[in-house]
Amino acid sequence: MKNPFQKQDGNEPFSDNDFERLSKFIYNNFGIRVPKSKKSSLPQWLKKRIETLGIPSCREYIDRVLDPSQGDEELTHFIDVVTTNKSGFFHEPEHYEYLARQVLPKLVHNNGAGVGRPLMLWSAGCSSGEEPYTMTMVLKEFSERIPGINFKAKVLATDISKKALSKAQDAVYKMQKVEELPMQIKKKYLLKSKDSRKNLVRIDSSLRSMVSFRQLNLMDDKFRLREAFDVIFCRNVIHYFDHQTKEKLINKFYNHLNPGGFLFIGNSETLDQINTPLNQITPTIYHMPE
Repeated sequence: MKNPFQKQDGNEPFSDNDFERLSKFIYNNFGIRVPKSKKSSLPQWLKKRIETLGIPSCREYIDRVLDPSQGDEELTHFIDVVTTNKSGFFHEPEHYEYLARQVLPKLVHNNGAGVGRPLMLWSAGCSSGEEPYTMTMVLKEFSERIPGINFKAKVLATDISKKALSKAQDAVYKMQKVEELPMQIKKKYLLKSKDSRKNLVRIDSSLRSMVSFRQLNLMDDKFRLREAFDVIFCRNVIHYFDHQTKEKLINKFYNHLNPGGFLFIGNSETLDQINTPLNQITPTIYHMPE
């Protein structure tokens, strides 16, 4: 088989035109702008998949991805290659602290969320599941501080990557992933593998039952979600987007928030110059007026 990363018939294996076709496709479908400086990186991202398929050139692989008659199968693999799926339990912990001490009491008291009706949370871009499961840990701990009330909460976790969603639904993690969690949290909510050699843990069923998973592309014009949410976490996602895409997405989130709801973005992100009716509480926490 020819090497897809060597010159073919005197032509570059990954030309400027190839880059433009692929980067335009990525932007139009996923909202991610790939700068020209990443031209040399793109074929390396795709290398393993191209070799697995036995395709002789990058160009032929791009043709397959961009051909709508090929269906969604290869597009699913392509999404997994070009999107970043990294997460951790209690990542950016100040957000969970604010959720527990400020947001949840306010939503219960002002909106009856969790008491008169289920409190609704959305982890948008949930990756391999650490964020939504951390949410459920916070919710469980909060509910124990309000005895006598049948507190109810639901978490929707969405991601564009089927591979990430499958990992999240399995709820199985390497021991290293949970080493820094407080011991009381680990004892309450993590189940060790019966085979100690595997060094694996699984999220307890009481937490898993609170989370539903769904594939969703944040670039879709309509999210096709019937739910309205009290809290939306979309962290370390929007920094991939340009100003126009970011503003459109934030205002779609606004349309899916209940009055008095909250939006959390990542610590490396900003909504400066974004036209939105949301009120800023901190640089990364926003509130919908009642």
